[in-house]
Amino acid sequence: MSREDAFEQAVKLLCRARRVVAFTGAGMSAESGIPTFRDPGGLWEQFRPEELATPEAFERNPDRVWTWYQQRRRVIEAAQPNAGHYALAAMEPLFEEFTIVTQNIDRLHQRAGSRTVLELHGTILRNHCHRCGRPYQEEPVPEAVAPVCPACGGRVRPSVVWFGELLPEEVFAQAEQAVERCDVLLSIGTSGEVYPAAGLVWRARLHGAAVVEINPNWTELSTAADIHLRGSAATVLPELLRRLRQCRPAPSGQ
Repeated sequence: MSREDAFEQAVKLLCRARRVVAFTGAGMSAESGIPTFRDPGGLWEQFRPEELATPEAFERNPDRVWTWYQQRRRVIEAAQPNAGHYALAAMEPLFEEFTIVTQNIDRLHQRAGSRTVLELHGTILRNHCHRCGRPYQEEPVPEAVAPVCPACGGRVRPSVVWFGELLPEEVFAQAEQAVERCDVLLSIGTSGEVYPAAGLVWRARLHGAAVVEINPNWTELSTAADIHLRGSAATVLPELLRRLRQCRPAPSGQ
């Protein structure tokens, strides 16, 4: 299928759809300057996940893990939403239901204006106690030493989901409901290698949704897709929005 044909077919699906899910991964934020994990040169080529992104790593050396996440936090705080984030935010009011289910921890979707965002892996912009779970909101936080929880004396960690931890139960249940109800699922910038999150794409297909993959590369989820739009989120999504508005004009006031 040519690129033009792929766009035409994707737009036809979206023009008929009432409920849409955008399932986003690290590639969504790559053009905002946030490094991906599994692409060539990604974070897991430079660092070992088991040394930085597991509960055991934090318990062994909380200050080392905290320092690494503080460095990532500064990169994310300085980043800006890209054209892909803004395109998804502009799509939201065009549908009866439009849900973003993201594996990203950067909150760039919300900063771009998206309202219905389910964060499967938490957010790096919040912290909580590793022992008692109490949110930690004191400012400023130290850069090189994991803070101590004032309630129980445990060490404070970023509010992200690490390898070996369960996804937040309520959020994942909402994501399952959204993919089971959707007419179209957009799989955007994700390698499809991290489960159970990646299983949501197959779940959508099982329940009858059409799947459109937006990614410059072939992925583990490509075989689940009906249509492939090859390219980055920041280039493909604005073009998709432009074409979509021919059949779904923005509501008045948008």
